[in-house]
Amino acid sequence: MSDTTANQTSASEVIDRIITIFEKNGAEEYLGEPVTIGAHMLQTAYFAAEAGGDEETVVAALLHDIGHFTSELGSFEMTDVVDRMHDDAGALLLEGVFPESVVDCVRHHVAAKRYLCAVDAAYYNGLSAASRHSLSLQGGPMDDAECKAFEEIPGFERIVMVRRCDDQGKISGMDVPPFESYLPMMHRVAGIEAG
Repeated sequence: MSDTTANQTSASEVIDRIITIFEKNGAEEYLGEPVTIGAHMLQTAYFAAEAGGDEETVVAALLHDIGHFTSELGSFEMTDVVDRMHDDAGALLLEGVFPESVVDCVRHHVAAKRYLCAVDAAYYNGLSAASRHSLSLQGGPMDDAECKAFEEIPGFERIVMVRRCDDQGKISGMDVPPFESYLPMMHRVAGIEAG
């Protein structure tokens, strides 16, 4: 088996795992929000596409919270007193399969919330109760040095865009394209033929 074929098999396996996760867990409550986790992820992808995001941005938006289901620490709950690091868990699942631009959005979408809370008081005031609770577990708003370092991350603008779409994706009853409609895009972004 060539390296290209092996990489495509690995990528296909990861995408199959994502499909299974979405089918199995997509209907779960989303952290005290008025939508399921699946609806939230689909809405986030929808808003990224509506904002003119390219395919990598839309896929990153779709998969930004996949780590809630792959973290060894489990899913976030409103009673948590520690962060469960779903951003890192999601990035680990996607690493080596999707481009760094996608992985970095997943890895840094929590940091982007911390950043936006530090630089935009209106952003903080617009957070839901669940998002404010998780912010407190994730270190709170960044300080000046953290903000400057965050602004230097490659793809900073894309990461912030995914975060803003993440915050929009909490609308009960919103009609959006189904998960399956994103599969061809996921395959393209991962660089494999749809199977």
